[in-house]
Amino acid sequence: MFTLVAPDTSFYHSFLESHQEWAGAHQDGAAVFMADDVTTPEGFEEWVARLLDAENTPEKDGMVPCTYRWITEGSRYVGAIAFRHHLTPALLNSGGHIGYGVRPSDRGRGAASWALREMCSLVAARGELDRVLLTCDDNNAA
Repeated sequence: MFTLVAPDTSFYHSFLESHQEWAGAHQDGAAVFMADDVTTPEGFEEWVARLLDAENTPEKDGMVPCTYRWITEGSRYVGAIAFRHHLTPALLNSGGHIGYGVRPSDRGRGAASWALREMCSLVAARGELDRVLLTCDDNNAA
């Protein structure tokens, strides 16, 4: 059974396994950027702290306040989903309010659909938006 949790350092080893599965590809919804050190315990801890702070961080350089949640199954990191609190002109064109990604070995199990439903419920409970924008890359695998 899947759960949505706030990013947590207790998922370090499972996240590393997932990170290796991505083999350098962009992990939608995870906010892993090239400069991020997610492979050392210290770097991972700093990165998780930034994800948790992002919810209350003012817009800067095109980055908007964002709520990150991890899709988990027990102690296993399955993927990530992110809700951007508002949209910039760039996000209106590409990105939208919600981005998500599931580790390759867990795809096809319904994790993304489940997480999207859960995140939409959380967004609705906030009462700030009437609708959310989702975008999809043309080359996204079905």
